[in-house]
Amino acid sequence: MAILELRQVGKWYGGFEAVKSVDLTIADREFVVFVGPSGCGKTTLLRMIAGLEEITSGDFLIDGQRSNAVPPDKRGLAMVFQSYALYPHMTVAQNMGFALKMAGMPRTEVAAKVREAARTLQLESQLGRKPRMLSGGQRQRVAIGRAIVRNPKAFLFDEPLSNLDAALRVQMRIELVKLHQTLAATMIYVTHDQVEAMTMADRIVVLNRGMVEQVGSPLDLYQRPANLFVAGFIGSPKMNLFPVRVTGHPDSQLMLTLQGGEEIAVPAPPAPPAVGTELTLGVRPEHLQLTDHAALSGVVDVVEHLGVETLVYVHTAAGATVVARTDDLSRVRVGESVGLTLRPGRASLFDASGAAMFHATPQ
Repeated sequence: MAILELRQVGKWYGGFEAVKSVDLTIADREFVVFVGPSGCGKTTLLRMIAGLEEITSGDFLIDGQRSNAVPPDKRGLAMVFQSYALYPHMTVAQNMGFALKMAGMPRTEVAAKVREAARTLQLESQLGRKPRMLSGGQRQRVAIGRAIVRNPKAFLFDEPLSNLDAALRVQMRIELVKLHQTLAATMIYVTHDQVEAMTMADRIVVLNRGMVEQVGSPLDLYQRPANLFVAGFIGSPKMNLFPVRVTGHPDSQLMLTLQGGEEIAVPAPPAPPAVGTELTLGVRPEHLQLTDHAALSGVVDVVEHLGVETLVYVHTAAGATVVARTDDLSRVRVGESVGLTLRPGRASLFDASGAAMFHATPQ
């Protein structure tokens, strides 16, 4: 496998800077996910790694060797695209072994590699079939098998599950994680779906407008977002964000006033901000509790029963919509007035620039 390094890598299209000075090292056998909204530069960055886009500035290294000018077929990387791009007139075996055949590999060796990849992907019974006879998940596995037989230094996945239905996406997600464990391979995976990122990655790279906002493990990003963008992007539902003003800090607590005039207490950071400072308070839905009476209150707009949990959307007096996650036994109804209290020891604070200044943790 391989160690991949990006050093101040940038990409310009005329006067538009699509990727801005990215510094990133992807360790050998690591599963890294690039995630972000449409147009954030994640696919462009992946294509520069693959050699399909020219690097405008900076350096890209494979195992310590500068590879900016190395053509795609010489980099030893295998890319799996959103489109399966299978030859309809060829069988599964022929599709998987085509690149090896074109490279002049002996037929017996090609067949052995195809059989080995098919066994890994549970495609052994499909080798004689053509793509039109396969399900979407099977076609995607054939595309992955076509990459596996090349024994690449790293696998690059560009939103490979976006054409599948919801149930099949979940199944393929699990299969890709198992495949990573089986192959002990370096993998980079691009998606706009932060749930995919959270469930699959060793590390997540969050991109926004061509810049890396934060790099870390899924739990790091969920519990300690670096800024308001990451706080609002990672998590489903996303973190609740409240504009607040500091009104005091008695007894190791920080007293905050919300826009509607409600007061709420959170754990104080080591260096409490001055009274009057404008901040943003971040609270995950599972860290809000529904009560009959509380300083923060509102009317229930929507209730989503999801089986093991219930999401409750509350419209507050300040005009904001707050999401609380509760258990499946919740009997709250639309139109009901409820109070919201913060679970002890759980909150995040962001300064006026949007940068995280403090994350409270459970006592």
